[in-house]
Amino acid sequence: MSERREKAQVLDESGMARAITRIAHEIAERNKGVEGIVLIGLRSRGVELAQRVAARLEQIEGVKIPVGALDITLYRDDFGKAATQPVLRRTEIPFSIDNKKVVLVDDVLFTGRTTRAALDGLMDLGRPRLVQLAVLVDRGHRELPIRADYVGKNLPTSTQEAVQVFMREEDGVDRVVIYESAAP
Repeated sequence: MSERREKAQVLDESGMARAITRIAHEIAERNKGVEGIVLIGLRSRGVELAQRVAARLEQIEGVKIPVGALDITLYRDDFGKAATQPVLRRTEIPFSIDNKKVVLVDDVLFTGRTTRAALDGLMDLGRPRLVQLAVLVDRGHRELPIRADYVGKNLPTSTQEAVQVFMREEDGVDRVVIYESAAP
């Protein structure tokens, strides 16, 4: 069994705040404002990120942005293959996504499989006008033809490394860390 050890902290609290502010500005700029935009965070840390981006957009544009939470567990392509039972969380989207500009928000973009699952889950809920993807960290190594529209930090990594986002709401601290697997 391999053990993880911290290799480097790549974002601290202020770095995360700057990245979230940049993402919010880019969303408003690319969409020529925020009319018709809704944010949907992927469980779990994507939800907190979506709430923070929405708060920044409200400060920038003066408009409250609806935020929802999507659980993609049942849409994963590895569902049922894991030795342990998956933890199901609630999807909470208290608004229609029909004809909306949906911005999916996630903490780390890696292979693209989580985003693919999110798109499947989203399409079961309605027909958005368009779907965009915002991520705090893009670490590369795509297995599917998926790319983020908004990226807080591009972070080239090796496949032997792991990236973990810590959020104040979940973990008591804001930071992004690269872990390196120790030899078994």
